Amino acid sequence: MNHQANGVEERYITTSVTLTSWSRQDTTWMLGLFGTAIGAGTLFLPINAGLGGFWPLVILSLLAFPMTFFAHRSLTRFILSSHDGSDITGVVEEHFGLKAGMLITLLYFFAIFPILLIYSVALTNTVSSFMEHQLHIMPPPRVVMAFALILSLLAVVLCGEQVIVKVMSLMVYPFIVALLLLGVYLIPHWTGGIFSTISYVPEPSTLLNTFWLAIPVMVFSFNHSPIISAFAVDQRRQYAANADKRSSQILYRAHLLMVSIVLFFVFSCALTLSSAQLAEAKAQNLSILSYLANQFDNPAIAFAAPLIAFMAIAKSFLGHYIGASEGLKGLIIKTGSSQAAKSLDRIIAAFILITCWFVATLNPSILGMIETLCGPIIASILFLMPMYAIRKVPAMAKYRGQVSNVFVTVVGLMAITSLIYSFISIIMK
Repeated sequence: MNHQANGVEERYITTSVTLTSWSRQDTTWMLGLFGTAIGAGTLFLPINAGLGGFWPLVILSLLAFPMTFFAHRSLTRFILSSHDGSDITGVVEEHFGLKAGMLITLLYFFAIFPILLIYSVALTNTVSSFMEHQLHIMPPPRVVMAFALILSLLAVVLCGEQVIVKVMSLMVYPFIVALLLLGVYLIPHWTGGIFSTISYVPEPSTLLNTFWLAIPVMVFSFNHSPIISAFAVDQRRQYAANADKRSSQILYRAHLLMVSIVLFFVFSCALTLSSAQLAEAKAQNLSILSYLANQFDNPAIAFAAPLIAFMAIAKSFLGHYIGASEGLKGLIIKTGSSQAAKSLDRIIAAFILITCWFVATLNPSILGMIETLCGPIIASILFLMPMYAIRKVPAMAKYRGQVSNVFVTVVGLMAITSLIYSFISIIMK
């Protein structure tokens, strides 16, 4: 028995790529994680994060990296704890049983799928507005526009997971450059912005309340949990026994990249615009790019803004598709379906095409409600489920006793309670 175990361990080590060589595939995954996390929400982050004033923004900035890195690393480790290399739906069933597996799979799907629908709406609106206002041509009927855009993204999807990640990683480069250039462009226009509030130190209770309500903004601006399952499975396939170490390295670099670039962009905007202007942007329901374009009346920004938004939304759509299709496939398989894998992928793609097309054509205004409803589920899966598994699952016992576990649990509870509070406030209004 020991000989067999040693043989398996030896096979893992000899067939996996050594950790000393950083491969192109590692870079592709790093950028794919970045692409899923940094999407349309990033364009609203400077407004939401800057409204609380200087000190809450500083605190949130300091916590941004550990908040995102430790949570996503824990979820990755949870998926890697599977004995047979299963995805998230299979791992939950393996550790917590059939009923729990079905429940988590259902929640996982309904946390991601509505966001996919909203990205379909946002994508159609962005391209339609760009054609009308920047290109000065009449866009085709919405029903045609929505179908063509979603079908073009699903054409990438049908090429396979590796192609999706590669396309996303390619789209990341111009997006990174655009965010950096915008941040640099604003430097001559820095007026101090929210630094005017540096002398005002809120009462501890006020500061805690502001921080509590702002945590979900930071958490979900950097959230890429929908692609973590596919990422972990691929790391297991590539690196076997070394998957935990390599995946942690990739996550570390991805989070360092995304936090550095996004926070530079956020602070550049916050130094340019006052708290009153940020509040005005929020009241007008505009992204920071649209508001800046209106403020500066700059044709370059006006032309670049929708292109950047398109890249952001398209990247996030592809990343969320992986998670949504994975969840739906898990649900179908758990019901006893005997469909072949390739046939099942096509059925799921057709279902997502039809539903996304239908919703994008209707153009509902439900983004805030969807985020509020999905938020607690995503936070539960990303923050609390891996922490519970560390306490209960023998395969994850080696991760017990780490300070980061307490940090992730506290942030997860704060994110969930804050989102529930926001949801109740919306209902009460």
